[in-house]
Amino acid sequence: MRDTPRPQGTVGDARPGPPQLRPGRALAHTTGGSHSGSPHRSDSRSSQTPRDARHSDPDGRLGTTPPVPGRPTSFLLTLLLAVPTAVFALITWQVVTDGPLVRLDERASHALVHPDRASELLSDLGNMQVAVVVLAIALVCAGARGRRAGLPRWWLPPAAGATVMTLVPALVVPLKEWTDRGGTPAVPPGTGYYPSGHTATAMVAYGAAALLLLPWLRTRRARRGLVAGAAALVLAVAFGLVRRGYHWPLDVVASGCLGTVLLTLLALATGRAGAGLSRSRRRSSSGTPSWRSGPS
Repeated sequence: MRDTPRPQGTVGDARPGPPQLRPGRALAHTTGGSHSGSPHRSDSRSSQTPRDARHSDPDGRLGTTPPVPGRPTSFLLTLLLAVPTAVFALITWQVVTDGPLVRLDERASHALVHPDRASELLSDLGNMQVAVVVLAIALVCAGARGRRAGLPRWWLPPAAGATVMTLVPALVVPLKEWTDRGGTPAVPPGTGYYPSGHTATAMVAYGAAALLLLPWLRTRRARRGLVAGAAALVLAVAFGLVRRGYHWPLDVVASGCLGTVLLTLLALATGRAGAGLSRSRRRSSSGTPSWRSGPS
């Protein structure tokens, strides 16, 4: 019985693998005698949709040339501004009108309050003598690093951080007088507990310190650790205030919403300085001294 001969082109092709380009085939696609060795079209021939003719949309809409940070960033900023503002307005309305959320808040407080030394120490982390000192150190460090790096607006992040910190008492004190909310049974009788000044102070001070120092950390692990540390401090203060009975839970939640809005505004104000820092790092990596970077 005679074996059926295999075609010559298949001999030795038994092992799996991608097809190999044959020598000489790639040169057939070149024009004008160009022998660059590329199997694709020649660079001398214009493409139907050249990449250099496509411009990104100014708002960064989806479908534009990458990167397209505008739309996701704008959407995230809208959430960080609109949602906390709406929640804060809802809670304030309920506190002023003694709505149903206030009664739920009082029942939750009775279940959570358990005064002890640990909760008191945690709540003390929101004191201005502690939180503002931490922010002041971050302001000095961020300003010194920015000036040393030659950033054209090195003073902007420290000034913005100090500004949002001064907005905390400017907003909280009038709200306390207007709402005139009483305290929990764990504190002496009195009013002016809404919103929580300790929570707003801790959130803005520790959050602003993290935002100011974040661009100067080069490793992802360090940046994550800084953000996690700032968040842990804020949560510790909030837990200590509610656990000790210094504030109702809604007092703390409302101040958290207020702090989120202020930190978002700080992030917007310092975004341009962060872009300058990125350009400075690129110049440093390319061999150009960062001190030669001028105003943008």
